[in-house]
Amino acid sequence: MTAPVDASLLNPIELFMTADWVVKTVMIGLAAAASVWSWTIIIDKAVRFARMNARATEFEKQVESGRSLEDVAAQAGAQPVDPLPRMLVLTLQDWREVRARGAMTDTQGNMLIARIDRALDSVIARESQKIENGLGVLSVVATASPFIGLFGTVWGIMNAFDSIRVAGNTNLTTVAPAIAEALFATAIGLAAAIPAYIAFNAFSVSAGKFTGRLEAFADDLQSAIARRLGAPRPRRRRPRRRLLT
Repeated sequence: MTAPVDASLLNPIELFMTADWVVKTVMIGLAAAASVWSWTIIIDKAVRFARMNARATEFEKQVESGRSLEDVAAQAGAQPVDPLPRMLVLTLQDWREVRARGAMTDTQGNMLIARIDRALDSVIARESQKIENGLGVLSVVATASPFIGLFGTVWGIMNAFDSIRVAGNTNLTTVAPAIAEALFATAIGLAAAIPAYIAFNAFSVSAGKFTGRLEAFADDLQSAIARRLGAPRPRRRRPRRRLLT
């Protein structure tokens, strides 16, 4: 009759303590490094995206309130931290600088719009890089963790075969400890990979939406300047959303 398997095999702490150094290294790397690192990024990104969208919505409400763009920019300050106010301040700075030189020709007006376009593109590019920081880590954790866990699994199964060789039998009590360690390493790998994979996809979508929000605001800023110049709306290959009037 087969002897009953020790209940301690279901205890994660016991599984870790009885594992050999290779499987322990895999477990520590997945749990302490990959999982903790990815969860730190997940929490940070969730807070940052919520804050950025809330501030952007509040600023858009100020712009849509009917106040002049100059009043909204003055309230934002000379060097605002958030991207939307910074885009507005930069646009109005270019506008005032050119207007101070006197009346503009059509060519000068087109050059002003092109200059504003380049400045706004630069802001959008930098902000896109900022909001995407850390997503690469989540991608690596999501793709690599299952394979690292699988390595621990293979190593544990090799230990199980070695136990069979030493004991000279295939009783469950002989192979169960090594197999349990192996499967536990796989479980830790999946526990690290699944949240990282979900978060990576969710934050990638959020980053794309926020970048689109910046591009739409840039479109509307250019349209506002074009209307002041009496020029037609500039064409930009970006999604359009009415914001400024």
